[in-house]
Amino acid sequence: MKKILFVLVCLACFLTMASAQTTQKTRPRVVPSPAPTIQGDSQSKTKNAPVLIGQTKTQTDSNTEEVPAEEDDEVIKIETNLVAFPVSVLDRDGRFIAGLQQKDFQIFENGVQQKVEYFESVEQPFTVVLMIDVSPSTQYRIDEIQDAAIEFVNQLRPADRVMVLAFDERVQVLSPVTNNRRMLINAIRQANFGDGTSLYEAVDYVMNQELRRIQGRKAIVLFTDGVDTTSRRANYQSTVAQAEELDALIYPIRYNTSGYMSGTGGNTGGNNRGGNNQGGTLGKILGAIITGGTVTTGGGSAGSTKQEYEIGKKYLEELARKSGGRNFEADTSGNLTASFSGIAEELRRQYSIGYYPEKVGQKGERRNIRVRVMRPSLVVRAKTSYVVGQNNGK
Repeated sequence: MKKILFVLVCLACFLTMASAQTTQKTRPRVVPSPAPTIQGDSQSKTKNAPVLIGQTKTQTDSNTEEVPAEEDDEVIKIETNLVAFPVSVLDRDGRFIAGLQQKDFQIFENGVQQKVEYFESVEQPFTVVLMIDVSPSTQYRIDEIQDAAIEFVNQLRPADRVMVLAFDERVQVLSPVTNNRRMLINAIRQANFGDGTSLYEAVDYVMNQELRRIQGRKAIVLFTDGVDTTSRRANYQSTVAQAEELDALIYPIRYNTSGYMSGTGGNTGGNNRGGNNQGGTLGKILGAIITGGTVTTGGGSAGSTKQEYEIGKKYLEELARKSGGRNFEADTSGNLTASFSGIAEELRRQYSIGYYPEKVGQKGERRNIRVRVMRPSLVVRAKTSYVVGQNNGK
């Protein structure tokens, strides 16, 4: 009888231990959030590297949070209002100034000086989305545009990457992001003409689709005359507003095609394929054949009036200014090689700075930014404003 009782007691103990182990496996555990780090000029700081779109930065909470074991990979995050953006510092000849430190910069928001909390000056590779306008208005200068785009690619270093994209009425990706120079040059040469010019939609597509997938330093280099004729889902105002919130720079390179479209023979200093005596009537006939339109005597078709070209020029200037990039006029540059070299160096060697605003703004509020470098005779290129994003002001 004693043996039977002993066996029963052992069995009860075994069942109790097994039940405790099962309960332990399903019990929630504490997952500490990792402490974020940020690179400074010479040492790390406990803040996150920034992302300017939406003007918010995701940062892990320092407190612990209980989560079920089935969600071990989940990280609990909170939103902060770190405002960060790239800054280029040049001399009067357009040459990049290296060697600046955090103490050399001052940031003002709405006229009030802010404390520089984030600073990085490490030279890094970059990614460029190369946008080529292949609409009917650029047909007479496409050789120049392609040559200029290839010249830009040739200025890059092996680690720099490019995506090639062409647009007319539609947007076509000719090459994915790559550093294969042969692939990029072939893609540039394959750009074909089409109907219409959906410039606004192309810019909108790149900002909202392609750039969001690209990490690190990035920019748009846009070859176009600036005239839009067929966009429906985006417009001048919407894309300029997005450029203001973009975490990338835009470098428009404007080719003036007004002479070809108006029938004046393209008195722009570029390569007139038909010659000065043929650029009028012959140009209109060729344009009508290619686009499927009709021959006009000037001023009546979309994208051919002086006012439309003035709007296009202003649009490209605003894209550059709002994003912190630079605008180029291809007709007055003669040789763009030096300009492209400057863009490449500027992208690769930008400073990144950021701050936490003393006063948290409300969603949709616009804040003005001014960056100052405490050295004489230098030109600072950076964003001049931002819009408080959806998650700010909380």
